[in-house]
Amino acid sequence: MSPHISIIDPNTLAAIGLKNLLQDIIPVMQVDIFGSFAELQANNPEAYFHFFVAMNVVLENRSFFIANRNKTIVLTMSHDSVSQITGFHCLCINVPEKQLLKSLLALEQHAHHGGRNMPPLPSLKDSHQTLSEREAEVMALVVQGYINKEIADRLSIGLATVVTHRKNIMTKLNVKSVSALTIYAVTHGYVDINKI
Repeated sequence: MSPHISIIDPNTLAAIGLKNLLQDIIPVMQVDIFGSFAELQANNPEAYFHFFVAMNVVLENRSFFIANRNKTIVLTMSHDSVSQITGFHCLCINVPEKQLLKSLLALEQHAHHGGRNMPPLPSLKDSHQTLSEREAEVMALVVQGYINKEIADRLSIGLATVVTHRKNIMTKLNVKSVSALTIYAVTHGYVDINKI
């Protein structure tokens, strides 16, 4: 059985977006969404490996989350230390997509890189086709923010070749966005998180 993460946030749209990102970053995790603390309480909260929680929910149910501080990540609207809760891991969600993705990847790598600190997971077989060396180079440059023309110049290849490589990469990895490609590249060691 896969480990579970819960998102407790009355903002359904934000919770769904976070769920999708978390499932891309840690695909072996089951992510459940709760609109309130009462919903979480009714669904065996002890079973959850992490709680991603809206700040107002933490403040209203402080004793529970203090007791589960090591499992709690507070979702904040600002990086400002005044707006964060002391003693908790905080994640600012009011940032551009690329920055949020980088923060989530950093959080995952810090806590769980190589499966550290995670419960035993079922063995996973990588269903993705292997990328060629050139495709890996193109992918690394794409996730670092280079545009097609810059990639062509850096690798001394034609613009049409870059476009073909990008199409082949997306098809082989079955990803549909640069965000999903970034997650794949970082979690599989193609790109250092500090370069995105």
